[in-house]
Amino acid sequence: MCVSADLPFAQSRFCGAEGLSNVITLSTLRNNEFLKNYGVEIVDGPLKGLAARAVIVLDENDNVIFSQLVDEITHEPDYDAALNVLKA
Repeated sequence: MCVSADLPFAQSRFCGAEGLSNVITLSTLRNNEFLKNYGVEIVDGPLKGLAARAVIVLDENDNVIFSQLVDEITHEPDYDAALNVLKA
């Protein structure tokens, strides 16, 4: 699942261009409760109200079993660490 502030059509276009057929996309454009609930909302500066880059892995009971919030939006999270949690 990918959650972003992009419009759904932009998310679909990105997934199509990248060959991502098994990704569920959700948009926070009209409702940013997800950002607040998961602590990933940028709260000040020019990107206020957008999502910080983060990876959050939930188990089958919706418990957070891995999370990483990067300190700079230009940095990538450690996707391999998240995938390793899923494989364990």
